[in-house]
Amino acid sequence: MKEEYFKWYSPNLNREIEMLVFGHSGYPVILFPTSMGSFHENKDMGLIESAKWFIEQGLIQIYCPDSIDKDSFYNKQIHPVHRIENHVWYDKMICHEIVEKVKNNTLSGKVVVAGCSFGGYHAANFAFRHPGYVSHLFSMSGAFDIKSFMDGFHNDDVFYNSPLDYLYGLEDYELWNMDIVLGTSNWDICYDANLKLSKVLSDRNVHHWLDVRPDRQHDWPVWKEMFPHYLSRIKFY
Repeated sequence: MKEEYFKWYSPNLNREIEMLVFGHSGYPVILFPTSMGSFHENKDMGLIESAKWFIEQGLIQIYCPDSIDKDSFYNKQIHPVHRIENHVWYDKMICHEIVEKVKNNTLSGKVVVAGCSFGGYHAANFAFRHPGYVSHLFSMSGAFDIKSFMDGFHNDDVFYNSPLDYLYGLEDYELWNMDIVLGTSNWDICYDANLKLSKVLSDRNVHHWLDVRPDRQHDWPVWKEMFPHYLSRIKFY
């Protein structure tokens, strides 16, 4: 399985960013880390290994960018307005410095976005903010409400990065073309969050699969079951 390491200066973040890429060809999959996770977390925890067959067959390439959660949502040393601003710059980095460079590796001109736990939020929020760039969204035990990070502060940036809020007004037709999977479990600490997002999508008549696994914890073992299952939904040819 081919593995490459990249490090570059991000003009959007005004800092260096790191990323691992797995695979030699195939459908681009942007895989976000969990809360404050590093670019190598998904490899370290075995999620990449769970997708080894797809990677070695040349069906997918997985891009694992670093997170900046420590400087955005989880940075209590700065005002909430700067926390959400930093996240907006992160979104721009993902969009302009990664997705726009790899989306044409497939005939659809789109990418898959995926992530576990808070990585599920990042994947969902990116997909819903940029539906024209995303063919598949695979959220595994995601949570989608960022208000708890904002200490009561609210502005347009907070609103437009809170899927439970802005999805009700989203009219981009590409949203209805997206393959959306919300993976969770009845024991998952994010179970209710997935039910809420599923209801919003259902209210908008957006087709999706709410995959509720029985008696599983919010942890890597179930995510390593989900990920290859969801990857099999991609139409590679």
